[in-house]
Amino acid sequence: MTENCANPYVIAISGASGSGKSLFTANLVAMLPPNADVIVIQEDRYYRAQDDKPMAARVITNYDHPNAFEHDLLKAHLLALRSGKNVDYPEYCYTTHTRKPATSVLPPAKIIIVEGIMVLAAPELKDAFDLTLFVDTPLDICLLRRTLRDIQERGRTIECVAEQYQATVKPMYHAFIEPNKTIADMVITQGGENQAALHVVAHHVQSLLR
Repeated sequence: MTENCANPYVIAISGASGSGKSLFTANLVAMLPPNADVIVIQEDRYYRAQDDKPMAARVITNYDHPNAFEHDLLKAHLLALRSGKNVDYPEYCYTTHTRKPATSVLPPAKIIIVEGIMVLAAPELKDAFDLTLFVDTPLDICLLRRTLRDIQERGRTIECVAEQYQATVKPMYHAFIEPNKTIADMVITQGGENQAALHVVAHHVQSLLR
């Protein structure tokens, strides 16, 4: 862990879909001072724009493969943030399966947290992070969480979720996500509520902010 925070310190949080990455990130940020100079970047925002494709083609895209993301753009944004520049943070629509026209301004910060399923699998981002975390949660729990989320938040049917899980989610996890456990600086069990891991990482971040 690098202790020099003269430049922005970038933390990657990866793991399977439904593993608790977002919850761990939210809990970590909540443990920091209210005015902490921290921003969170969600890899999901960098799904590729598919405006040039008909809806039938968008629906069958493998969203659990690294190629579904525009990691070059994410890398460019991290480089810009490191140099003290604002970036145009994209937004993604899960109903139309493409980017929204509008973006939001994301300012630079001392601590940058990047969370997503493929952030450790992307060659473009290999040297982008100062600290890498892998949230390791049993796949049956991940499936249950993903099913609830996709039905409640993204308007999917249980049949659609199950079919996608068998066709792409599970095989892509074993091919691209699970191997990152061996390269992560810290493997976090028990999902986003692991208090011991949260306190360790929060203490480290607070020392960097000081």
